[in-house]
Amino acid sequence: MRTKFVVVVAAAVLLASAGRVLAHHSFSAEFDATKTFKYTGTVTKVEWMNPHARFYIDAKDDQGKIVNWDFELASPNGLMRRGWNRNSMKIGDTVTVTGHRAKNNPLVGNASSVVLADGKKLFAGSSIENEPAAAPSQSPPSQ
Repeated sequence: MRTKFVVVVAAAVLLASAGRVLAHHSFSAEFDATKTFKYTGTVTKVEWMNPHARFYIDAKDDQGKIVNWDFELASPNGLMRRGWNRNSMKIGDTVTVTGHRAKNNPLVGNASSVVLADGKKLFAGSSIENEPAAAPSQSPPSQ
Protein backbone atom coordinates (compact mmCIF):
# COMPACT_ATOMS: atom_id res chain seq x y z
CA MET A 1 0.00 0.00 0.00
CA ARG A 2 2.82 2.41 0.89
CA THR A 3 4.57 1.70 -2.43
CA LYS A 4 1.41 2.55 -4.33
CA PHE A 5 1.12 5.84 -2.42
CA VAL A 6 4.77 6.76 -3.21
CA VAL A 7 4.21 6.02 -6.91
CA VAL A 8 1.06 8.18 -6.99
CA VAL A 9 2.83 11.08 -5.25
CA ALA A 10 5.86 10.82 -7.55
CA ALA A 11 3.59 10.82 -10.61
CA ALA A 12 1.74 13.88 -9.32
CA VAL A 13 5.01 15.74 -8.76
CA LEU A 14 6.23 14.88 -12.26
CA LEU A 15 2.97 16.02 -13.83
CA ALA A 16 2.95 19.25 -11.85
CA SER A 17 6.51 20.11 -12.90
CA ALA A 18 5.96 19.17 -16.56
CA GLY A 19 3.80 22.23 -17.21
CA ARG A 20 6.65 24.56 -16.27
CA VAL A 21 9.05 22.82 -18.65
CA LEU A 22 6.55 22.69 -21.48
CA ALA A 23 5.70 26.35 -20.98
CA HIS A 24 9.17 27.37 -22.15
CA HIS A 25 9.36 28.16 -25.85
CA SER A 26 11.70 28.89 -28.71
CA PHE A 27 11.96 32.45 -30.02
CA SER A 28 10.15 31.64 -33.27
CA ALA A 29 7.23 30.01 -31.43
CA GLU A 30 6.16 33.37 -29.99
CA PHE A 31 8.10 36.16 -31.74
CA ASP A 32 8.54 37.34 -35.33
CA ALA A 33 12.16 38.01 -36.33
CA THR A 34 10.97 40.25 -39.19
CA LYS A 35 8.95 42.60 -36.95
CA THR A 36 11.37 44.80 -35.05
CA PHE A 37 10.58 47.70 -32.73
CA LYS A 38 12.18 50.56 -30.85
CA TYR A 39 10.23 52.24 -28.04
CA THR A 40 11.15 54.75 -25.36
CA GLY A 41 9.07 54.85 -22.22
CA THR A 42 8.86 54.71 -18.45
CA VAL A 43 9.36 51.43 -16.58
CA THR A 44 6.17 50.47 -14.70
CA LYS A 45 7.09 46.97 -13.47
CA VAL A 46 10.09 44.61 -13.37
CA GLU A 47 9.68 40.85 -12.79
CA TRP A 48 12.96 39.14 -11.95
CA MET A 49 11.91 35.48 -12.28
CA ASN A 50 12.48 32.28 -14.28
CA PRO A 51 12.29 31.18 -17.00
CA HIS A 52 12.44 34.80 -18.32
CA ALA A 53 12.69 38.11 -16.54
CA ARG A 54 10.12 40.62 -17.83
CA PHE A 55 9.61 44.34 -17.65
CA TYR A 56 6.82 46.68 -18.61
CA ILE A 57 6.92 50.25 -19.89
CA ASP A 58 4.38 52.93 -20.67
CA ALA A 59 5.16 54.22 -24.16
CA LYS A 60 3.35 55.47 -27.23
CA ASP A 61 2.12 52.95 -29.76
CA ASP A 62 2.25 53.53 -33.52
CA GLN A 63 -0.87 55.75 -33.29
CA GLY A 64 0.59 57.89 -30.48
CA LYS A 65 -1.58 56.40 -27.70
CA ILE A 66 0.15 55.56 -24.37
CA VAL A 67 0.00 51.80 -23.78
CA ASN A 68 1.74 49.37 -21.43
CA TRP A 69 4.24 47.15 -23.26
CA ASP A 70 5.41 43.77 -21.91
CA PHE A 71 9.00 42.79 -22.79
CA GLU A 72 10.68 39.44 -22.28
CA LEU A 73 14.34 39.25 -21.27
CA ALA A 74 16.72 36.36 -20.68
CA SER A 75 16.62 34.42 -17.41
CA PRO A 76 17.84 36.27 -14.30
CA ASN A 77 21.01 34.13 -14.35
CA GLY A 78 21.61 34.99 -18.01
CA LEU A 79 21.09 38.69 -17.30
CA MET A 80 23.55 38.61 -14.38
CA ARG A 81 26.17 37.08 -16.69
CA ARG A 82 25.57 40.06 -18.99
CA GLY A 83 26.16 42.55 -16.18
CA TRP A 84 22.62 43.11 -14.89
CA ASN A 85 21.49 43.04 -11.28
CA ARG A 86 18.08 43.51 -9.66
CA ASN A 87 18.63 47.27 -9.56
CA SER A 88 19.81 47.77 -13.15
CA MET A 89 16.34 48.90 -14.14
CA LYS A 90 13.83 50.34 -11.68
CA ILE A 91 10.24 51.54 -11.79
CA GLY A 92 10.22 55.12 -13.04
CA ASP A 93 13.38 54.77 -15.16
CA THR A 94 13.18 56.00 -18.75
CA VAL A 95 14.47 53.33 -21.14
CA THR A 96 14.71 52.75 -24.88
CA VAL A 97 14.02 49.15 -25.87
CA THR A 98 14.77 47.44 -29.18
CA GLY A 99 13.70 43.94 -30.11
CA HIS A 100 11.11 41.85 -31.90
CA ARG A 101 7.33 41.83 -31.64
CA ALA A 102 5.23 38.88 -30.57
CA LYS A 103 3.31 37.12 -33.32
CA ASN A 104 -0.07 37.11 -31.57
CA ASN A 105 0.01 39.97 -29.07
CA PRO A 106 0.62 43.53 -30.27
CA LEU A 107 1.85 44.75 -26.86
CA VAL A 108 4.42 42.02 -26.18
CA GLY A 109 8.01 41.89 -27.38
CA ASN A 110 11.30 40.12 -26.94
CA ALA A 111 13.90 42.73 -25.97
CA SER A 112 17.31 42.66 -27.63
CA SER A 113 18.75 45.66 -25.83
CA VAL A 114 17.75 48.24 -23.26
CA VAL A 115 19.35 51.70 -23.17
CA LEU A 116 19.02 53.58 -19.89
CA ALA A 117 18.50 57.35 -19.69
CA ASP A 118 22.23 57.84 -18.91
CA GLY A 119 23.15 56.06 -22.18
CA LYS A 120 24.23 52.77 -20.59
CA LYS A 121 23.27 49.88 -22.88
CA LEU A 122 22.17 46.59 -21.33
CA PHE A 123 22.05 43.51 -23.54
CA ALA A 124 18.85 41.64 -22.88
CA GLY A 125 19.96 38.15 -23.85
CA SER A 126 17.22 37.79 -26.45
CA SER A 127 16.23 34.21 -27.17
CA ILE A 128 16.66 34.95 -30.90
CA GLU A 129 20.37 34.39 -30.20
CA ASN A 130 19.57 30.70 -29.64
CA GLU A 131 17.60 30.18 -32.84
CA PRO A 132 19.23 27.96 -35.44
CA ALA A 133 20.26 29.82 -38.58
CA ALA A 134 18.17 29.22 -41.69
CA ALA A 135 19.57 26.57 -43.98
CA PRO A 136 21.38 28.09 -47.02
CA SER A 137 18.81 26.61 -49.42
CA GLN A 138 15.94 28.43 -47.70
CA SER A 139 15.03 31.93 -48.74
CA PRO A 140 14.61 34.57 -46.02
CA PRO A 141 11.09 35.22 -44.71
CA SER A 142 9.12 37.76 -46.70
CA GLN A 143 7.78 40.88 -45.05
